[in-house]
Amino acid sequence: MDSQFLLGIALSSIGGFSTSIGALFVIMSQAPSLKMLGLLQGFAAGLMLSISFFDLAHNALNSLGFLRGNLWFFSGVVFFAVVAHFIPEPTVPPPDKKSKKVGNEENKNMMKKRRRQVLFSGIITAIGISLHNFPEGMAVYLGSMKGLRVGLNLALAIALHNIPEGVAVALPVYFATESKWQAFKLASLSGLAEPLGVIIVACLFPTSLNPEILEGLLASVGGVMAFLTLHEMLPLAFEYAGHKQSVKAVFCGMAFMSASLYFLRISLPEDSGL
Repeated sequence: MDSQFLLGIALSSIGGFSTSIGALFVIMSQAPSLKMLGLLQGFAAGLMLSISFFDLAHNALNSLGFLRGNLWFFSGVVFFAVVAHFIPEPTVPPPDKKSKKVGNEENKNMMKKRRRQVLFSGIITAIGISLHNFPEGMAVYLGSMKGLRVGLNLALAIALHNIPEGVAVALPVYFATESKWQAFKLASLSGLAEPLGVIIVACLFPTSLNPEILEGLLASVGGVMAFLTLHEMLPLAFEYAGHKQSVKAVFCGMAFMSASLYFLRISLPEDSGL
């Protein structure tokens, strides 16, 4: 097997498995209250929006131009809107009004509904993070082709960048299922998208990859992430933590991820592929 391919797999795995570190921070602490969950959902929404607008869409607009960049971005929005239309929303059956314990049943049903909503949000978040991690794995592979130093620096920078993403995936799953293993597993699986990106780019594009198509696809990923954030994550944050506190958490998340993206960029050469 090609040594360059093995190096790309190893380096991308460093960044991919760092989502597991983020999951460990979640499962080593107690399950959060609904209000804390809402705040953390808002923070995670800020992370996602920052990646979508300030990284993926921004790069596409600069590389492809305003019109084509927007077309790619909104094609991702429309695509995932159609997909979400066919995904059943989590619901619970109405309580039996003839029961003597109507109040208890309503409380149980409400908690079940909330847990299902949060689990659904966690799964959607995992999908979005996986879509974001996929091109990062491709970038690590392409960077490693320029040299071990470039690939290693890129992998380490992405690893630090991915830890809060692991938190964003594991937190709602842990709250909904109360299972540390399920939370850790889903966060880790979202990180495996990075070495998967290496495998696909090495198999499908062994010689070259059209940079315009790549930027367009990344812009579509940004559209997908923006839609699922506004459609799934923010409504839960507003419901559990209130609008004012949730908005503050969103901007804190955006600021945190923007700083992460900035340090990721300045730590690497401009031609590293990210």
